[in-house]
Amino acid sequence: MDPALGPPDAMAEKRDELTPMMAQYHDLCARYDDAIVLFQVGDFYETFCGAAERSARILEIALTSREDSTGEYPMAGIPIDNAESYIETLLEAGYRVAVADQVEEPGETSGVVERAVTRVITPGTLTEDELLASDDNNFVAAVACGSGDTDAAATADAELALALLDVSTGDFLATSSDSREALADEISRFEPAEAVVGPDAPTALCPDGCMVSPYDERAFDRELAGEKLSTYFRNPDALLVSDAEIRACGAVLAYAEYVRGGAHEGERGEGNSGDTDNADSTAAGSLEAPADGTHLEYLTHLTRYDPREYLLLDAVALRSLELFEPRGVHGRDDATLVGVLDETSSALGGRKLRDWLRRPLLEPARIEARLDAVEELTSAVQTRERLHDLLRNVYDLERLIGRISRERANARDLRSLHDTLAVVPDIRGQVADADCERLDRVHENLDPLDDVRELLADAIVDEPPIEITEGGIIAEDYDDDLDELRATARDGKQWIDDLEARERERTGIDSLKVGHNSVHGYYIEVTNANLEAVPENYQRRQTLKNSERFVTPELKDREDEIVGAQERADDLEYELFCTVRREIAAEVERVQALADALATLDAFVSLATAAAQYDYCRPEIVDRDGSGQASGRDDDCSDGRVLEIEGGRHPVVERTQESFVPNDTRFTDDRRLAVITGPNMSGKSTYMRQVAQIVLLAQVGSFVPARSARLTPVNRIFTRVGASDDIAGGRSTFMVEMDELATILQEADERSLVLLDEVGRGTSTADGMAIAQAITEHLHDAVGATTLFATHHHPLTELTDTLEGAFTLHFEVEQVDGEVVFHHEIVPGAASGSYGVEVATAAGVPEDVVERSRELVGTAESAGASALEGDSVNSQSAAGNDATRSPSATADGGDDPTDIAAELRALDLAHLTPVEALTELDRLKQLLEE
Repeated sequence: MDPALGPPDAMAEKRDELTPMMAQYHDLCARYDDAIVLFQVGDFYETFCGAAERSARILEIALTSREDSTGEYPMAGIPIDNAESYIETLLEAGYRVAVADQVEEPGETSGVVERAVTRVITPGTLTEDELLASDDNNFVAAVACGSGDTDAAATADAELALALLDVSTGDFLATSSDSREALADEISRFEPAEAVVGPDAPTALCPDGCMVSPYDERAFDRELAGEKLSTYFRNPDALLVSDAEIRACGAVLAYAEYVRGGAHEGERGEGNSGDTDNADSTAAGSLEAPADGTHLEYLTHLTRYDPREYLLLDAVALRSLELFEPRGVHGRDDATLVGVLDETSSALGGRKLRDWLRRPLLEPARIEARLDAVEELTSAVQTRERLHDLLRNVYDLERLIGRISRERANARDLRSLHDTLAVVPDIRGQVADADCERLDRVHENLDPLDDVRELLADAIVDEPPIEITEGGIIAEDYDDDLDELRATARDGKQWIDDLEARERERTGIDSLKVGHNSVHGYYIEVTNANLEAVPENYQRRQTLKNSERFVTPELKDREDEIVGAQERADDLEYELFCTVRREIAAEVERVQALADALATLDAFVSLATAAAQYDYCRPEIVDRDGSGQASGRDDDCSDGRVLEIEGGRHPVVERTQESFVPNDTRFTDDRRLAVITGPNMSGKSTYMRQVAQIVLLAQVGSFVPARSARLTPVNRIFTRVGASDDIAGGRSTFMVEMDELATILQEADERSLVLLDEVGRGTSTADGMAIAQAITEHLHDAVGATTLFATHHHPLTELTDTLEGAFTLHFEVEQVDGEVVFHHEIVPGAASGSYGVEVATAAGVPEDVVERSRELVGTAESAGASALEGDSVNSQSAAGNDATRSPSATADGGDDPTDIAAELRALDLAHLTPVEALTELDRLKQLLEE
């Protein structure tokens, strides 16, 4: 076991002899044995023993020690005021953190100060702004099997359910599937930071980077999970369709309550985020009734969805298409699709846009409704720009109302809510005359919450302090009692301000001063030279080196009056603030509905801004029955497949390059598989990705980078693009490629879009060619998907003679003075060669290597010319048998694979990684030795 977790062994051996404070630490570590316990001691959070040694290394802090009657223990601590940055580092190191706060005032207890874990901080349940890495959703997931039977879960058709909860915003989603692969794809789509997995569900479904946290298996019990759900939703059986979904949703709620802790009775919080929720938290995984404050009052909606309602993008496609993260190690952070499209003004809009990109639509009517909104805002320039400016004043209402409901919001949070509500009427006015249904619906849902805004305006000062227990947050004239207490304190302070002038005149001591400090209160200070003039009613309070400080009975009375009034005023302000906060929390559903409307509008404005700024066009969505939704014209293909793009551009690449060459695309049922050839760097991969991204954008409801676009929605985008390996998992580049291809061949259908780039690398040329040909034929004959296949296996182009739905495209290049010039323009037909050596020259490969490569290629061509004349065509028509290994089945048309010259000729030098090149060289050497 990790020595940083659980009760320290050194303490466990002497548990009964430990001091009360160290015994508290030991017991909390035992109760929260899956987390590092941060134990408050004064102004620091301390760790001891193994946790201290580990924390000191991770956080780069000093390792000290603490000694008691039982021995000396290593100790390391972090300042409470700056704890968040250290906690973030512990989370990144893979630890969960249990924060044990003092829940008693030290001066109010005669024994050891009581401490309790007030929150367990985990990657998937963060709510603190300082810890949340971005404005995007931060999900914790739960995975459960429907039957609750471990043996049943092992079967391929066992139903599995997924629940996703963002504790910071209240977003709550649920779905299920009888396919492990489909559920794994959904988990990858949302990228949860953390997951709890039922005892009957496979943990392998969770992707790398998702922390799988232990939790009490009873949370997944069908009855207990249903009871937990019923505390949030009146009839959970009507919201969810299966026991698996109920078990997953109930478990994730129980886990969220467990990590959030509860409010310790009678205690007031301190700190930058308002008052702390203190509680004697139950032990890890306890399913007893939660302590007060653990219930997530702001969680008001549960959305159950069917993955089949959306275009599916698995982890491979998300990565290949660079939706959210650039693929290149040295790529620009904004060189992503969301980086291009995200012109949102608020965190709300940014999350909504990312959700749309994760889940593009399938239903043409819903897509068209979004396109109508984008088109209206694109053409209404002044309205769009005015909305963009107004939305900048919108705070993150979802996270705000979450903090308010959890009673962790401070007065500044409430002012942020007020300031957002103040701009809603203007935003609403900008869409009051909207023509399209989606914008009209947004207008209806933009509730300005006038009553809430007026309450906040009346109750909270314009610029409140961070602290909520020290006064200065409630506005004048809001509460008569508070005004009276403030007047008393103010009048007393004025009396003291006037006291100095009065006493100087009465005593004749011109240097007399009236002052105040936190230890001795108010005093009258007289220098030693004037002590003889001190009146008899002065009572000595403090002696200094050059002066004496005095107090009078009247000053003491005034001090008691001022301090008493101020303390009562501060207490009353806190009570009034909490009351206002609770009143706002009661309007959680209204605030969340407004937040959704603002998020939707911001996302539409963002898409419209990108469309106008980058010259995008509205795509025409064609239903599967062949009818064009936008124009009503009939499609010319037999059963509705159409993908026509004129002047298409890659939305990301064109933003990072000085110039970009647009290209056309046309697929129908008669033209459904394109074999694309051309040299490296000519644009094959860029072209394929741009087609996929244009399709994806269209189904999001966005305008697209093209002169025109017309398409039927696809149900899934598959990608096999780029070389990658999984060394830790024991998979070579070739094995990763084969795994991804297996998924495509098993799950794709005629409504899918498939991108394949250089299939068949990492093995012998003959094997690679055979695999590529067999896959091409299978995709054409059995799957029927719309396929773009970029390859250096030039013999594949001859398959278009026998596959009626296949056609060839290539990127033109020309040689000028021995150098390759790329035009990046795609045209019909096959490329004349791969120009591998020329591309190697352009890449800066040493000249002697290039010249030697040319010699070898020339030798191979001469040696293979006669063989090519004799039987180069023989192997192209026999798929799936030994003919695929015949003389022409090599990468660039070489003859016998055992002929070393032909093998060298077939090598695509520029496309091999260094490891692949060395492997191929070793293979050829072995052939020569044999």
